[in-house]
Amino acid sequence: MNNKNSDLGFSTRAIHHGYNPQEHQGALIPPIYLTSTFTFATTEYGAGCFAGEEPGYFYTRIGNPTLALLEARMAALENGEAAVAFGSGMGAIAATLWTLLRPTDEIIVCRTLYGCTFALLHHGLAEFGVKVRHVDMSDLGNLRAAICPATRMIYCESPANPNMQLVDIAAVAEIARQHPRITFAVDNTYCTPYLQRPLELGADLVVHSATKYLNGHGDITAGIVVTRQSLAERIRLQGLKDLTGAVLSPQDAFLLMRGLKTLALRMERHCSNAQIIAEYLQEHPRVQWVAYPGLPSFAQYSLAQQQMKLPGGMLAFELKGGLATGSRFMNALQLFSRAVSLGDAESLAQHPASMTHSTYTPEERAEHGIAEGLVRLSVGLEDIADLLADLAQALDACVEPAAPLPAVEAVARIGKALP
Repeated sequence: MNNKNSDLGFSTRAIHHGYNPQEHQGALIPPIYLTSTFTFATTEYGAGCFAGEEPGYFYTRIGNPTLALLEARMAALENGEAAVAFGSGMGAIAATLWTLLRPTDEIIVCRTLYGCTFALLHHGLAEFGVKVRHVDMSDLGNLRAAICPATRMIYCESPANPNMQLVDIAAVAEIARQHPRITFAVDNTYCTPYLQRPLELGADLVVHSATKYLNGHGDITAGIVVTRQSLAERIRLQGLKDLTGAVLSPQDAFLLMRGLKTLALRMERHCSNAQIIAEYLQEHPRVQWVAYPGLPSFAQYSLAQQQMKLPGGMLAFELKGGLATGSRFMNALQLFSRAVSLGDAESLAQHPASMTHSTYTPEERAEHGIAEGLVRLSVGLEDIADLLADLAQALDACVEPAAPLPAVEAVARIGKALP
């Protein structure tokens, strides 16, 4: 990091990086610059700002002091040179892909992706001549074989949403480095920089839905890209300014910085609660399987230990009986809210096949490893005993009710029981 706070700890940077109260009339909390435009002292200075020859702000879609502080802090936390803030995670992803890809280019993506990312690729970029190739990156041989002269980007989620499959980020980065034309991008939403820093593992670019753990309170939408300075400015001036206009409001940037202050504390609790729940579900007789990087039974457990500080607050599982049983379980939940999104203080449960990944056809879900009965949990910050109690009663409700007896047989049985 190119900043004077690079030797400070994670939480210290999340709270203090880039801000000196004495430069803002002693205000402990950074001010919010609620302005769309900025004035110029002279016409010449304004012209210099527009030409990129003078530092300064001229329009909030391109830059704003509140957003600039958020971007500096996110770059510091991900150990990158620069960041760009957006109005949503999809805004960040779309601006990045539209900036870096052109017709006839190819993007290689991991086997499973968030539903809206999948839709952007297949219903958006593919319609404009960008070839999308899905590869199971758990086998690096698949990736090596897929790279061709048209490949311009490798893009993955690790863990993947919703089935938790991991990608060996360092190994993929090593492969990408052998092809200078390729940009390697990682969606780090599930982990946040507190659990995993892809840039340190060799990735070129990191994207976040900052709506999730980074904010942590379910009250804004936001996105972040972190990368090297030159690429960040290209994404800002093309993807943000011209192609999407997906600007983050200064008020939401302020709320996001407030959330960052407690990120480390929250992630510790999310992870500890999720670990206990994963262990509980794994032993429950009604559960078919559980996917959670903190379980030794998880197929990529050793990789998780290698590249993640903690196994995260997300888990996926399937109940015996599939979709019908899963629906009964979901409907019986009382403390877990049935809702999409993730990373909030509240625990959330959702059914990907009918919700976040409904953009896939059933055949596509099967191909990309998304079981029809899969349930995804975002484990929140509540007391673990209360969460376990809710899961227990919901699992008890999964038993299919006995079919009602025919009327004649029911009367006969009642008659036999009478004195």
